[in-house]
Amino acid sequence: MLDKVWLIPLFPLVGFVLNGLFGWSWREKVVGWLGAGVVGVSFVAALAVFRSFLALPADERHVTITLYRWLESGSLSVDVGFLLDPLSMVMVLVVTGVGFLIHVYSIGYMHGDRGFARYFSFLNLFTFAMLLLVLADNYLLMFVGWEGVGLCSYLLIGFWYQERYNAFAGRKAFVVNRIGDYGFTLGMLLLFAVYGTFRYDAIFSQASQGAGAWALGAITLLFFVGATGKSAQIPLYVWLPDAMAGPTPVSALIHAATMVTAGVYMVARSHVLFLLAPNSLLVVACIGVFTALFSASIAVANNDIKRVLAYSTISQLGYMFVGAGVGAFAAGIFHLMTHAFFKALLFLGAGSVMHALGGETDLRNMGGLKEKLPITYWTMLVGTLAIAGIPPLSGFFSKDEILWRSFSSPYGRFWIWLIGWIAAGLTAFYMLRLIYLAFHGGPRMAPGIAAHVHESPPVMTVPLILLALLSVIGGYVGVPKALGGNPIFERFLEPVFQRYGSQVVEKAGEHGPGLELALMALSVAIALAGIAAAFVLYLRKTEIPGVLAARFPGLYRLLLNKYYVDEIYDALVVRPIHRFSDAFLWRFFDAQVVDGAVNGMAAAVERAAQRLRRTETGRVQNYALGFLMGAVLILGYFLTR
Repeated sequence: MLDKVWLIPLFPLVGFVLNGLFGWSWREKVVGWLGAGVVGVSFVAALAVFRSFLALPADERHVTITLYRWLESGSLSVDVGFLLDPLSMVMVLVVTGVGFLIHVYSIGYMHGDRGFARYFSFLNLFTFAMLLLVLADNYLLMFVGWEGVGLCSYLLIGFWYQERYNAFAGRKAFVVNRIGDYGFTLGMLLLFAVYGTFRYDAIFSQASQGAGAWALGAITLLFFVGATGKSAQIPLYVWLPDAMAGPTPVSALIHAATMVTAGVYMVARSHVLFLLAPNSLLVVACIGVFTALFSASIAVANNDIKRVLAYSTISQLGYMFVGAGVGAFAAGIFHLMTHAFFKALLFLGAGSVMHALGGETDLRNMGGLKEKLPITYWTMLVGTLAIAGIPPLSGFFSKDEILWRSFSSPYGRFWIWLIGWIAAGLTAFYMLRLIYLAFHGGPRMAPGIAAHVHESPPVMTVPLILLALLSVIGGYVGVPKALGGNPIFERFLEPVFQRYGSQVVEKAGEHGPGLELALMALSVAIALAGIAAAFVLYLRKTEIPGVLAARFPGLYRLLLNKYYVDEIYDALVVRPIHRFSDAFLWRFFDAQVVDGAVNGMAAAVERAAQRLRRTETGRVQNYALGFLMGAVLILGYFLTR
């Protein structure tokens, strides 16, 4: 089955074409089950490929399948080829498996929407682009998928474009990502200038000989600029909270299986280059850990259920980059996988709440939903405890592995661990705050809405149950040795990160299992402290949050307004560009220079034509006179020559 790997991205592409061309004339059920079915078949194909892949010896799990030659010009030669190794295999299973559940959920969530076929067509294209990105065996083909997921995010975030804000949010995501993509493009051009190829194997095998420290530093930092855009890190994170304008299943797909994981995957795929540029690794770790803390602090005061989850995603992506930045790439990918399970669950659970409340997203207008939405409540509670890092759920194992490596790795720092540890406490607090406000206490919605609240249909609740199950058991492939486990996931990825002899070795003899267990206990302790604080503030002493907000109004407004980052960007970047474009590019250059040149040429031709037309009188005598004068001039020329 390994040589049939091209079938995995093919099926979603077929779904995109069929629903895009003919879906408008089909019944809703046909469109929905076709859109979900092609991703389901893709997942089955991925499982078949995975089975054949596991049959290979560990050191041979690196297979390239070339389909055809794509570009050839001078020294540039690029194939459409797919790379199957443990890293791409994990990503393919996450994209198709979680993506399939989101597609199935969408059938119920989008029921009755007039853009139903367009929605599933875009969703299938999104899946295809992400699969192309993670399967590519070279950077140029990866970039095609990279831009594909950027396009699909624009189309799906602004899906309900009839409302101005939705269209604005889609445009914002597109523009911010173009900034990051510009850096990635420059990095690829510099990479080709240094190594003369885009193929991973050719670059990584000669990475240590082909470039100096400055070139590797520039390439990796430019790559990371692209990653900060796609994976919403400081300073390019601002598009992701506004991405909530799209349908909730789109948010789940973007945050869990596609788009935002692309930057983490790209850094992990480029680990050879990053390990040769330790300063770049430190930048990755610093941006990751500060993003984790920064966005977690914003989520503490946010009242929109989807935006709380959006800032949570930004924070968790920061943890993944911390893992990559301290050289623990396997730990970062492990958290990427477990995060896909519980974050898809949380977003789909939020969608179930919105479905029951007629689209309401404000936590202050919820409450008392525990009894009326039991499946949604219990599954979301599982996802919440998983992201909070409560053992033995999946998030505990993956997040703790990153925190431990940030302390014990040669590239780690104590302060990185400390900031990550504080962010973990904030995560537990704001996620339990969400659960308490949405599901506990008395109902705060309008009486008319409260009377009609009901659980979502099975097509929406079954994916919630399956994702909750994965959130429970997904971490057991990475139980650390300190707990007597066998980290299967890390050993599975080991051949990828050791293939080129650039693996990270732990500080031998400096840290024993006792210290790891102690730090693990501290992580659980701060998570429990965050849960207890949320319990007291939002279930027992519910007047305290209001008192604190009144006592510290400046801090409260700062958090509520997201540190005014959007306003600062608007004042320092957006408005100056707008004024420059309006005053110079439009009113002067376009209107006077460009239009002036074109209109001036037209006016000159018109004036010349006005004069020339006077020679056309319609009188035979004038034409005969002109003919005679021409003949005299010609004759005179020859006589006097």
